[in-house]
Amino acid sequence: MNRRRFLQSSAALAVPAIASAVPAATRIIDTHTHFYDPTRPKGVPWPGKGTKLYRKVLPADWRVLAEPHGIKETVIVEASPWVEDNQWILDLATNEKCIVGFVGNLDPTTPEFAANVKRFAANPIFRGVRWRSDLVKLDAHHDAAVKGARVLADHGLELDLNGGPDALPRVAKLAADMPALRILINHLGSSGDPKSLKPEWKENITTIAKQKNVWMKVSALVEQVKGEEGNAPRDVGYYLPILDHLWESFGPDRLIYGSNWPVSDRAAPYEVVFGIVRDYFSTKGSEACEKYFWKNSRDAYRWIERG
Repeated sequence: MNRRRFLQSSAALAVPAIASAVPAATRIIDTHTHFYDPTRPKGVPWPGKGTKLYRKVLPADWRVLAEPHGIKETVIVEASPWVEDNQWILDLATNEKCIVGFVGNLDPTTPEFAANVKRFAANPIFRGVRWRSDLVKLDAHHDAAVKGARVLADHGLELDLNGGPDALPRVAKLAADMPALRILINHLGSSGDPKSLKPEWKENITTIAKQKNVWMKVSALVEQVKGEEGNAPRDVGYYLPILDHLWESFGPDRLIYGSNWPVSDRAAPYEVVFGIVRDYFSTKGSEACEKYFWKNSRDAYRWIERG
């Protein structure tokens, strides 16, 4: 090996170690966790019995995994369709100061949607609502979705959206028609495995990123990988086709950290989920880390300081 190749190889090997040694940010907020308790009298509608996720998952369980990495605050995203489970999370947050925000689960196609939004928005922890594209379709449910989006905007709330690449053009139109509404795309817009990205994903990401009221949550990154459960690649290099395109499209101001824990356990441990994005964003500089790990989520969610 000649001297130039040796130096290049040594530098390449040193990058992950250097990135890992740098503190991620002065503050880190995990904007995508799920908490639930199957032992409640009525149980839970999700996750299903017999699955690895079917267990009690509460803030104390998350803190054990997150705090060693300096992560002490979270925004919860509700997966249960039961309206009163929104209240269950808000009650949980009363004594859990690590919860700085909550994204509820309310169906805009129901006649009670506006009243429910008003009810829960009275609590400052309630920051918005998430719609999954398999349940709330922006095309088939267009009128209800637009009306519901206006209700959220009128209350100063945001909208999380979870769907595939084919839904992104409709999200872009909603964002353009409603610039006062803050929209967060969940789970990368379902990019697919980094080594075999869905063909329409890159183009649709580029298009939607032009809407300045849209943020991208870098969540479910490891879950995109095809392969053996729990063994997603740990090397940040594997995920560069996704991460680089998101960086080029959204820049430093509209990318947000979210783990998707405990669902992420199906692909990799929490430390791996966090370590991949820590190593990536550490190469972008300290200010980019501050924005990615907490400042951008403050702009998008307008979560509250709990002291």
